[in-house]
Amino acid sequence: MFKKLDDIEKKYMDIQQTLADPNVVSDHQEYQKHMRALRAIEEVVEKYREYKDFLAQLRDTREMAQEKMDEDMRGLVQSELEELDQKIASCEEELKVLLLPRDPNDEKDVILEIRAGTGGDEATLFAADLFRMYSRFAEREGMQISILSSHPTGVGGYKEIIANIVGRGAYSRLKYESGVHRVQRVPETESSGRIHTSAVTVAVMPEADEVDIEVEAKDLRIDTYCSSGPGGQSVNTTYSAVRITHLPTGLVVTCQDEKSQIKNRARAMKVLRSRLLALEEDRQRQEIAQNRRIMVGTGDRSEKIRTYNFPQNRVTDHRIGLTLHKLDIVLEGALDEIIHALVAHFQAEKLKEASTLA
Repeated sequence: MFKKLDDIEKKYMDIQQTLADPNVVSDHQEYQKHMRALRAIEEVVEKYREYKDFLAQLRDTREMAQEKMDEDMRGLVQSELEELDQKIASCEEELKVLLLPRDPNDEKDVILEIRAGTGGDEATLFAADLFRMYSRFAEREGMQISILSSHPTGVGGYKEIIANIVGRGAYSRLKYESGVHRVQRVPETESSGRIHTSAVTVAVMPEADEVDIEVEAKDLRIDTYCSSGPGGQSVNTTYSAVRITHLPTGLVVTCQDEKSQIKNRARAMKVLRSRLLALEEDRQRQEIAQNRRIMVGTGDRSEKIRTYNFPQNRVTDHRIGLTLHKLDIVLEGALDEIIHALVAHFQAEKLKEASTLA
């Protein structure tokens, strides 16, 4: 393990030197590539350096323990030795987790798609609630969120809303949100007070760079049409809305939120690349699952992952059996407790799998 950590630290220092090269600094794409590589191993290197610092402190303290001293001082030294032993053991466990194979997409930005499922207007309203929840979470985490495309309803909900979340490690924190989110509450239109159950699907995809997914012009059919809905004088008068069809897969992306056709086209292409990347990764995961003949909980968006029960102020994540009676706080973007529990669960699964293979 420590040979691997030494190699990672050396790689980290090599990348730092590369980033200081004026030729790399002037090439935006090359610079971003190296920055992503640096960020991918930065946490490991910082933890390893902390670990080595504790080892050095331990050596110094052991040497001190060999010297003559009164009982009070000896007690303090012994206490420090025990504390350092605990810190070193804790660092070793954290390093084992950090050395697990990383998802290459963890540092990427996110394309978030929220779609109303079963439940009619109530489902569209909950889609709006979820979008607000993720928006608040992004703000709390210092990330930026912008709407790429939306299909609002007359009742204040969304049939579909697609957004871009930009921030360090955005995908690593949100990737387990993909799936079916179920809501149980009494709709405002329900006079008898009967609880309704509705569903919304959430898809979290890493934003694909051009180098990740190459899309050829011959594979695209691009149609333009008049926008509909709110938007002022340009609505129904200019062909600013864009529909892109990827012919080999049949994927269709539409965007009409901007008044500029060029901006709508750029946004639609961003969504299309991310969907194509997600398709390819789904295909690879299915191949791996077939080879192993097992299916583990992966956060696949076809799974029912979470229930939001309003009467009981309860949110339950079914994958890890976590129940919190603070739904009101969670809907304000306080997702940290759920996200940390999910990350810990899937890391433990990976450690278990790694030890089995070893």
